[in-house]
Amino acid sequence: MATIPNDSDRQARLWWALLAIFGGSLLVLTWYRLLVAQSDGWHDPARHRVQFVIVDRDVRLEVLDWGGTGRPVLLLAGSGNTAHVFDEFAPKLTDCCRVYGVTRRGYGKSSHPESGYDDQRLADDALEVINALKLAAPVLVGHSMAGGELTTLGNQHSPRLGGLVYLDALADPRDFPASDPAFTQLFNALPAPMREPPRLDYSSFDAYRAAQRRSRQGVFPESELREGFAANPDGSMGRYKASTDRIHKAIGDGQKKRDYSHIRIPVLAFGERPRIIGVDPPLPDDYQPKNEQERAAIEAFNRALVPYAERAMKTLKSGVPDARFVDLPGAGHFVFLTREAEVLKEIHAFVAALH
Repeated sequence: MATIPNDSDRQARLWWALLAIFGGSLLVLTWYRLLVAQSDGWHDPARHRVQFVIVDRDVRLEVLDWGGTGRPVLLLAGSGNTAHVFDEFAPKLTDCCRVYGVTRRGYGKSSHPESGYDDQRLADDALEVINALKLAAPVLVGHSMAGGELTTLGNQHSPRLGGLVYLDALADPRDFPASDPAFTQLFNALPAPMREPPRLDYSSFDAYRAAQRRSRQGVFPESELREGFAANPDGSMGRYKASTDRIHKAIGDGQKKRDYSHIRIPVLAFGERPRIIGVDPPLPDDYQPKNEQERAAIEAFNRALVPYAERAMKTLKSGVPDARFVDLPGAGHFVFLTREAEVLKEIHAFVAALH
């Protein structure tokens, strides 16, 4: 049976909490690195065409084509995911766009080379796909760490692009709270239920998705789960197909500080700003503190998140003053899964307004 990291690992728990609360960083997405690549012998029901594009010497990337007509859209997944994470989302954009998705190097059926995981090379890979597919002024839509690729391409190739859409992808990997001991201390003071990752069920792919649904952090298409886990004869989820620790470290080391100063195209961004207990109205799924000590711990933790979020937004607005930010309270990190209707509505409007 596949396993997730030991629940007693405090740093891992911190990363999980930040995934649910802050999102957008390669470090946070460590919890989701297990959820990639497709099982032998299983028929993928997703309505897409699969092709491979050579982007570098001995490197080819899996490209999914969901069809559609109109403005080309290129979907880039977050760290640990493949393009199949969009299998249920992408078809709902085909009424206005021709929709493609790319599995970056190191994941799924794309090549797994020893090198080429820095921010610039990953952005260049995406540009090679744009060139190979002959996409005219595509809209790039990126989740989480894909914000680095979007930003690099926007700064360097704005004339080639139509717009950028950040799906909880604004967090600066060079300004992230998990590396701050004081922040870690605040996290450790939180009530235990807020520090625990969701319990997952590996007895079947359906059971795993049901556990994700209960956690309300987003349910992956089965195709995405099968990109990472083998299927046992009894139908349970088996071993994880490949180790990605080396790749995650290489990508993390190669991430650049965010700078939007040379982007000259429209930008749409989704996220969830930190909410302060006692100031912002509570959400139905919020943990209810049992006493004043818990309440104070939660408030201190949330207030510590605010400066990071504010700096990320200030950096975006300093480069792209007209950027539109859509706050999705309670959405968590996988906003395109948890708040699909709202995200689709905004993207449709964004694409329709482009020249």
